Amino acid sequence: MDYDAHLSAALDRLHQEGRYRTFIDIARERGHFPHAVWHRPDGTTRPITVWCGNDYLGMGQHPAVLAAMHEALDAVGAGSGGTRNISGTTIYHKRLEAELADLHRKEAALLFTSAYIANDATLSTLRRLFPGLIIYSDELNHASMIEGIRRGGGEKRIWRHNDVAHLRQLLAADDPAAPKLIAFESVYSMDGDFGPIAEVVALAQEFGALTYLDEVHAVGMYGPRGGGVAEKLGLMGQIDIINGTLGKAFGVMGGYIAASARMCDAIRSYAPGFIFTTSLPPSSRPVRRPRSRI
Repeated sequence: MDYDAHLSAALDRLHQEGRYRTFIDIARERGHFPHAVWHRPDGTTRPITVWCGNDYLGMGQHPAVLAAMHEALDAVGAGSGGTRNISGTTIYHKRLEAELADLHRKEAALLFTSAYIANDATLSTLRRLFPGLIIYSDELNHASMIEGIRRGGGEKRIWRHNDVAHLRQLLAADDPAAPKLIAFESVYSMDGDFGPIAEVVALAQEFGALTYLDEVHAVGMYGPRGGGVAEKLGLMGQIDIINGTLGKAFGVMGGYIAASARMCDAIRSYAPGFIFTTSLPPSSRPVRRPRSRI
């Protein structure tokens, strides 16, 4: 087989479909959010304004965040030293998990290297923890949620976006005794609309289902403490698992889930995406300052 020819053909298809991605090299300017410098292929530079970044509030340049990162870097060095189950669980990880649990008013939280991995690892692992689990997924859920649901195998139901009546029909059609989980988002970034959290919670209680809410685009942005849309609506206590990120409004990197202590312990103990990867550098721990701006 001519492997290079196959790779070229695959890339050519992307070009023909208009889906080939071209990246630009930029350097953000500390203290001048949202400005950056574009380093062009011809060797020249050009000042630009970045409105498409994940760092919604400029927290990645906030003096308090930078000071906390310097403190950790100077104290313990650059890396974590290993996976969480060997030597990579540090006091910084535990402090951050405690802060995140408090943010979402949950018993515990569990850190991952990204929110994508948190979704993928958690949703796929839930299949192992609850044999026969049926997952009801909003059709516009993020790719990480779709991948986790698919990779876990088992039964799934796709409900029309934000269509609570359709979700009810799907729930009612399945075995009442089967374990169930409803997976959806609070803010859908592509369409800019909100998930019907209160209505979904009511259905979950009626049909005995767990709820899994992705708050990635909402943490740090909504709620009096930045806990997300569920906090704003006073519904955090009725959500079983909340997924969030540190890579958007909090300005650094990493993802997490917040849930009961037993749920987090089970995911920690069974999820390969958590067990077998090096943990986040201690210096990536942000200072939680909801709604702060530079």
